Amino acid sequence: MFADIIIDIKHEKLDKIFQYRIPDRLENELKTGMEVIVPFGKGNRPVKGYVTGITDSCSYDLSKVKEITDISRGSVEIEAKLIALAAWMKENYGGTMIQALKTVLPIKQKENARVKKYLRLLLDEKTGREKLDFYLEKNQKARARLMAALLDHPLLEYDLAVKKLHITLPVIRALEEQGVLALESEQVYRNPVRGSRREAPEITFTPEQQAAVSRFTGDYRAGKRYTYLLHGVTGSGKTEVYMEMIRQVVEMGKQAIVLIPEIALTYQTVMRFYRYFGQRVSIMNSRLSAGERYDQMMRAKAGEVDVMIGPRSALFTPFPDLGLIVIDEEHEPTYKSEQVPRYHARETAVKRAQLEGAGVVLGSATPSLEAMYRARKGEYVLLTMKNRSRMQSMARVHIADLRAELKEGNRSILSRRLQELMEERLEKKEQIMLFLNRRGYSGFVSCRECGQVVKCPHCNVSLSVHRGGKMVCHYCGYEQPKVTRCPECGSPYIGEFRAGTQQIEDLVKKRFPEAKVLRMDMDTTRQKDAHEKILEAFANEEADILVGTQMIVKGHDFPNVTLVGVLAADMSLYTDDYRSGERTFQLLTQAAGRAGRGERPGDVVIQTYDPGHYAIEAAAAQDYEMFYEQEIAYREMMGYPPAENLTAVHVSCEDEELLEKGCHYLKEYILRIKGNVPVQVIGPASPGIDKIRDVYRRVIYLKSPRYDTLVKIKDLMEKYIEINSGFDKMRIQFDFNPM
Repeated sequence: MFADIIIDIKHEKLDKIFQYRIPDRLENELKTGMEVIVPFGKGNRPVKGYVTGITDSCSYDLSKVKEITDISRGSVEIEAKLIALAAWMKENYGGTMIQALKTVLPIKQKENARVKKYLRLLLDEKTGREKLDFYLEKNQKARARLMAALLDHPLLEYDLAVKKLHITLPVIRALEEQGVLALESEQVYRNPVRGSRREAPEITFTPEQQAAVSRFTGDYRAGKRYTYLLHGVTGSGKTEVYMEMIRQVVEMGKQAIVLIPEIALTYQTVMRFYRYFGQRVSIMNSRLSAGERYDQMMRAKAGEVDVMIGPRSALFTPFPDLGLIVIDEEHEPTYKSEQVPRYHARETAVKRAQLEGAGVVLGSATPSLEAMYRARKGEYVLLTMKNRSRMQSMARVHIADLRAELKEGNRSILSRRLQELMEERLEKKEQIMLFLNRRGYSGFVSCRECGQVVKCPHCNVSLSVHRGGKMVCHYCGYEQPKVTRCPECGSPYIGEFRAGTQQIEDLVKKRFPEAKVLRMDMDTTRQKDAHEKILEAFANEEADILVGTQMIVKGHDFPNVTLVGVLAADMSLYTDDYRSGERTFQLLTQAAGRAGRGERPGDVVIQTYDPGHYAIEAAAAQDYEMFYEQEIAYREMMGYPPAENLTAVHVSCEDEELLEKGCHYLKEYILRIKGNVPVQVIGPASPGIDKIRDVYRRVIYLKSPRYDTLVKIKDLMEKYIEINSGFDKMRIQFDFNPM
């Protein structure tokens, strides 16, 4: 028998299948997915590899085929279905097969199992009493002590016997030999989900929720496995719908994965699921210990868990019979991997579901343009919920024009309208959230007087300020000197926008000294469980005002919050990214959705220098359709995703001259191989930061209506790079539809 093996070396030239003979002693033990040790290269040095298949035929000269040395005993094996998924990821997102295999392994190493030991009495009470009298008579005090304890508790914890009764192992062994007791042990899994199981409240579904559930379960029972886009306004009860869909799937003996974007979301979400599914729910996130992560995977593999909740990596949970994948807040950029292969969890989930015969549900109040575009084309089934679950009205939205505030002498970061409403809420003992929109901040330049932002004349994205007084476009490389007066109105009030959560916290404390203020950002959430502690304190109304970055506006449900202030709506509007309008609309809509979720109506104040921008107007009106129509028109006109597909080829090198030369050859090669196929080649340009740790970086963009065309170009480029040694000193990565 022979094994197909991928060698654990990331070099592209070794990214192929090698065949090894399986020794007789391993023939019954070796399985697809196992990590093995094999002799490699001229010196036969031992290296690790993964078995991707087992066969009885050999594709090479038999005399040259080497033998597997051994199975790597400390490693975790990959499920065969996940190997097929890894092969698809390598093909669709670039990188090597070994990088893809390591991505689908949420845990790499076996951890020591936690074992609980017990002493079990093997004698009946009468014989036991006789034994006790015998030990007392012989003055064998330790044996008598243990015997008396076993008569009271026929199943005694080992630790209790050793620590409290001061019994040594030789005493236990002696009684074991006499047939008095048996030493037993069981594996105890570390379970990161703590909490007491309360009875789950009975859910009464709204007609919209019921319609969504009925459509899904009707299809599922009929054996139809679709991808659904659940578009429900904030507060429409999407989580209850997910739980009911999962309940139906679990009842059929299958398992479900629930992906959520940020660690901050887990506590509230997990507790809601825990009430329904108890110990059959588990979580995966980066803050778990290695032992906890390992145990969750083992529980999932053994079928002891029905629902796994976690961020992107939870998608690869090795469930034996996966039935459903739910992606909550599917529009979040964190679902796109930053490491090679740069996969997107949405597409990868759809592929995994196809391979395993499962369904997919994508949920969001502000679906990504990609998901809505596919739903409109009929690739996904669209389910909509336009009303809040308890029929509360949506929050009233006020737009504060910061240009007018400046003209009227208000230089504070808080508009007058926001200050008035904050005073009113504090008097009523209601809670306030202040959200500083810092996502994707990259130092754009705007005019305080007319709101104009300095943009690239070729790409319709904002120019970024670089050191040395330059303004640069990160898409095409256009640059110009930094301006000191507004090119639109001539005002000298032009400059970069800078603000931080700490300054805002100080300012709020100064302005409202009687209010208790909590801050939630990267600095205050470094410790384990810090997210939970801050959110719990706010939920328990231990603070009046919560100041934070985007992590405070996602999915949380605080019934006493009746005012949300968005302090810098423009910050994400003018990042150097074609998705900036979409990101801003999503963040503002999510922020507005935090207000008025309880009995009392809510207010939202959006502060901006550009109140007429369609993303801000649509967010204020909470009108997704209006936003989608404008944004998709812009994407179609500029040829950006989802109307077309975009691949970024990232090239980096320590030698700037060699990098320029390499990029020139790559571009020439692309232009040569694409022929008459409609592919637009842009660049090479400097990315956001063109040099990190003395490594220079460039990017070449390829645009095409067809994704498979870009995949073919990527395949040919990989071969071209492999056979030309000039590229050996460069790092080249592909990013499809980059975020």
